[in-house]
Amino acid sequence: MEGYWCYWHGGKGYSGVAMQVRMDVARERPVFSHPSFDYENRIVAVDLDGALGPVTVASVYVPNGGKDFRAKMQFLEAMDAYAAAFQQTGRQLVLMGDMNVARTERDVHPKERKPRAIGQLPEERAMIERVLTHGLVDVGRAVDPDNDGLFTWWAPWRNMRERNIGWRLDYVFASEPLAARVAGCPVQKDVGTSDHAPVVASFL
Repeated sequence: MEGYWCYWHGGKGYSGVAMQVRMDVARERPVFSHPSFDYENRIVAVDLDGALGPVTVASVYVPNGGKDFRAKMQFLEAMDAYAAAFQQTGRQLVLMGDMNVARTERDVHPKERKPRAIGQLPEERAMIERVLTHGLVDVGRAVDPDNDGLFTWWAPWRNMRERNIGWRLDYVFASEPLAARVAGCPVQKDVGTSDHAPVVASFL
């Protein structure tokens, strides 16, 4: 992609993550790295030092959990420890991507709420809340606190997307100083062909 440093980390036809860093943000190609809990090519991070100050940005794809729920919980626990480490050092952090957990009941359309559905389980939601206790802000919800129709994923049948019967699974979690500078974080519901919509956060 012209004007960007691009990095892709994935397995054929399964899981993977990518990162694109604008060249005006990093004049030289930055170092892309993988935390020790990288599982099935599910996280890539990059350290940046620009107008927003020293910040690590991580692209994350949490396991769905349908085939191996224990592996999903282990990943979330490791991500929690990862976020805690940043809080201790004071370096700013952005965790963004498909977390595969609807944070609250409100983040699932009433017609899709199922108490024992993976992605809506209390233990999963508790882990997401733990991650946020480490000085992080759910930017999408902070920007749009009163929107009961704020979803990012829709089952690809029965016109669920057109009817906005979905789940909010995709997030931008940012350190509080960064979140205080957010200019917007819309869900681009009409963009792309995936069953997920892009979530785009911009900062002043």
